[in-house]
Amino acid sequence: MRFAICVRNQGAADLELRKVYRVLADKVAATEGFLRVIDESGEDYLYPSTYFVFVALPGRAKRAWTTGGRRASRRLRVNARGPQRTAASGR
Repeated sequence: MRFAICVRNQGAADLELRKVYRVLADKVAATEGFLRVIDESGEDYLYPSTYFVFVALPGRAKRAWTTGGRRASRRLRVNARGPQRTAASGR
């Protein structure tokens, strides 16, 4: 799994500057100068490779990407009484 920071988004309103995106392997797209990126819609699309700079993320950050938001949503539940910590949060 690779990650890249968006450094340019001219004509691509669905990309946010300075945001880290997950990049999927696509050798054909790479030969044409594109990256296959999962954008704000949650779908993967081709964008010019010049819009991104690859970055190395620490292991903890990579794991956060692979678990999505599922783990975090179980840690903190919001109800009428306000936020409530659950056993999954460990605190």
